[in-house]
Amino acid sequence: MQNDNVLSMRKINKSFPGVQALKNVDFNLRKGEIHALMGENGAGKSTLIKILTGVYPKDSGQIFINFDGTVKEINVKSPYDAQNMGISTVYQEITLCPNLTVAENMFIGRGNYRMVNWRAMKKKTTEILNKLNIPARATQQLGTCSIAVQQMVAIARSVDMDCKVLILDEPTSSLDEQEVDKLFSLMRDLKSRGVSIIYITHFLDEVYEICDRITVLRNGELVGEYEIKDLPRVQLISKMMGKDLDDISSLQNKKQIEEKPDAVPVYEAEELSSLECPNPFNFKIHKGEVNGFTGLLGSGRSESVRAIFAADKITGGKIKVNGKTVKIKKPRDAMMHGIGYLPEDRKRDGIVEDLSVRENIILALQVMKGFFKPFSKAEAEAFADKYIKLLGIKTASMDTPIKSLSGGNQQKAILARWLLTNPQYLILDEPTRGIDVGTKVEIQKLVLKLAEEGVSVTFISSEIEEMLRTCSRLIVMRDRRIVGELKGEEMTQANIMHTIAGEAVQNG
Repeated sequence: MQNDNVLSMRKINKSFPGVQALKNVDFNLRKGEIHALMGENGAGKSTLIKILTGVYPKDSGQIFINFDGTVKEINVKSPYDAQNMGISTVYQEITLCPNLTVAENMFIGRGNYRMVNWRAMKKKTTEILNKLNIPARATQQLGTCSIAVQQMVAIARSVDMDCKVLILDEPTSSLDEQEVDKLFSLMRDLKSRGVSIIYITHFLDEVYEICDRITVLRNGELVGEYEIKDLPRVQLISKMMGKDLDDISSLQNKKQIEEKPDAVPVYEAEELSSLECPNPFNFKIHKGEVNGFTGLLGSGRSESVRAIFAADKITGGKIKVNGKTVKIKKPRDAMMHGIGYLPEDRKRDGIVEDLSVRENIILALQVMKGFFKPFSKAEAEAFADKYIKLLGIKTASMDTPIKSLSGGNQQKAILARWLLTNPQYLILDEPTRGIDVGTKVEIQKLVLKLAEEGVSVTFISSEIEEMLRTCSRLIVMRDRRIVGELKGEEMTQANIMHTIAGEAVQNG
């Protein structure tokens, strides 16, 4: 172990039934650095972190720390054990208690609840919040804070518990640009205080903005450890994927199917509104078209497509499918008219965690058929096997609980669910959020392939470049209203921003 390393993991191995998750992986963390841990879903990032924090026992290998000038080997048996050693994790999903105050969350689990000095606790919390420039009050209920502030409180709690190594797992996936800036400011402050940070993200821009070094894993093995200045983005993506970027380049040059003015839309809505999308809007999509809703967070993108699928209660409007007026009042109505919907939050609204991969894949088709007419096991297995192979879903078996799969493979399973229904119109809301670069490319290629086969697709992504690569028409939203539409040469990042701001667009 080098003297400047506060943490070293040596030849870490871990296997699960049918899967070698980690194979002789090394990882080194220096004092006061922000170190990105990168790799596709299933590369081994989460497994390595869970071994470091005591969630999983390692099969073999060694872990060393050097927090006080003395190198010692450790055996982390639980997350509580890791925390006592100075290793803390802040996850993408906030694990604090939103119904308690900020101060109570800062000190929960520390000492006897009946013997708490509430005044001292509030004073100490206020000092910590001020020291780290966190915009919250000690007496404020945590649930009233933004997600970004809740994450900062979780980080502050870790720092106050004498954290030497802080692990941030996808902390920005639900944050807007200003909130990300605040989080990065806090991370830089902690770095200046000597805290070492392991940063896990799928956003490449963030890696190159905030990190000092990068470790890349692929298929459970170490690809390499790099200084940020020595690894251009293109090379990073190539190392993560294990191949060059021809696929991405070809996507950018893909010609979209032209809209025919006299063609009957596959789906058309007039003055459509819902409880969550109260401002009526008009929308249509033609056969084989890929369009998208774009705008800032909170602009109404997701609420609009939820109204189209009737995922929220419809309050008004007229709907036509293939030119015929229809009634769509609930999701099953939409499904029976050939509409599929992959929701923004796959954990809350997409997967059924305790069901198997097979059961999750056949779920929508079973709903359409009716639960009193179940598929035979042989039919269900044939459906699941086809789409597991077609989409390359990595799973030990089709009977594996879907919650055991990586985020990217869960997303593929939900896609399989809707492809199995043979939809004529597919809505994909943030289908690439929180998944690796390789799987993102696969999903974008699949969208374009579906369009070539005549399926209409509405595609939503927070990454503007993805929208421009994938869509032939963009509906721009602001404050839950449609404020413009872009197509052809108008579709540029600058024009999207101009439209959101209410300014004129530029051609070319």
